[in-house]
Amino acid sequence: MKKLFFLLVTLAAIAAQGQNKPYITRVYDFMPAPGQFVNSSPSFAAGESREAVMARVEKAICGLDSIRRMEKLDGTVIIDTLTIVKPGLISLGSFGGYVVFGFDHPVVNVPDAHDFQIFGNAFGSDSLKVSGGSCEPGIVMVSRDANGNGLPDDPWYELAGSDYDNPRTQKHFTITYYKPDEGKTPVPDPNSMFITDTEYVRWTCNSVDSLQEGYVFRNSFHNQSYWPGWVQGDTLTFTGTRLPGNAINESQTGEYWVQYFLGWGYVDNRPDYGYGLVNGTQQSNQNLGFDIEWAVDDNGAPVHLKQVDFIKVYSGLLQQCGWLGETSTEVCGGIDLHPDAVAKPEPAVRGDLNGDSVVDVDDLNTVINVILHKLQDPATEHQADLNGDTVVDVEDLNTVINIILHKG
Repeated sequence: MKKLFFLLVTLAAIAAQGQNKPYITRVYDFMPAPGQFVNSSPSFAAGESREAVMARVEKAICGLDSIRRMEKLDGTVIIDTLTIVKPGLISLGSFGGYVVFGFDHPVVNVPDAHDFQIFGNAFGSDSLKVSGGSCEPGIVMVSRDANGNGLPDDPWYELAGSDYDNPRTQKHFTITYYKPDEGKTPVPDPNSMFITDTEYVRWTCNSVDSLQEGYVFRNSFHNQSYWPGWVQGDTLTFTGTRLPGNAINESQTGEYWVQYFLGWGYVDNRPDYGYGLVNGTQQSNQNLGFDIEWAVDDNGAPVHLKQVDFIKVYSGLLQQCGWLGETSTEVCGGIDLHPDAVAKPEPAVRGDLNGDSVVDVDDLNTVINVILHKLQDPATEHQADLNGDTVVDVEDLNTVINIILHKG
């Protein structure tokens, strides 16, 4: 915790002196799945454009007011009240809803360190400060601007959190939501006065171990449409990794739901800062941030990224919690934990794939490993494509050989 505090105080000083802003500066895309906070966080008025909504999303999660610490009256530091003032909040709705954002600089993969933090609004209950409360985990993905066009249209890589290999986690999960008929007769829950329509937004999915169809319920607390008002069309489809459910109806009557913490590596899964007491001993329940080194490709193979340009967060749970409604990840801003870090430069010598300024057998082996898919590093793959045909193959291997033999 002391190291984290020092890091954040250092960050405040860097923010004042450095050229790179430590906080989110741009939102590239926003598409929530249906949910009770859609069209309200951020707000939407009938007839508004997507651009108007995007402007509100940027206002909600870009920027950072201040970093400060709190103290007791006697002047001693309270470690669990280190506070970052967050700019605002957006809701991503049910499973799959997402936001894509970036900084005014690439986020560098610093060895043996968390690289960035994304804030949510998770909290622990009074009686369950360490194990759970209201936790709605969202999955993080990262991307490198490999084609250099400044747009998030390159391959995405998931940051594999604690439950990535959980047998109850489903990869390649796909769900389709269907636009509701706002004028239909609702089907209220006879056991709950707060659930006004149990057949509001219909969905179908490719679940392998649970229902393949169901509904996002409507409740009495939110009467606006739960369907994104600026979306054209009658369906929304999302694909990603579905995390195992974390909510338990502890009261058995539907009145007391607890959404328990997952381990690590998810947005809005644990309080951003805080400690709880277990048998009189302080134990951390906080989310310490995200490490680019956790990146994996679509098949789960580790991917080494020197830096990333785009970050995506999406709701990772398909879960209905009684009168609390659907589980929906909230995003409240974010920071680069080392905004002035510099990634290892591109090689100055053509064919020098390991950056030692010499083209030799080591670089030849690197090309071979890329061809055999034993090395998955988008930056290296790009450098190994020496003839620029977007494929690393025997022709690139021959090019390196010719460079070594001074023929290239």
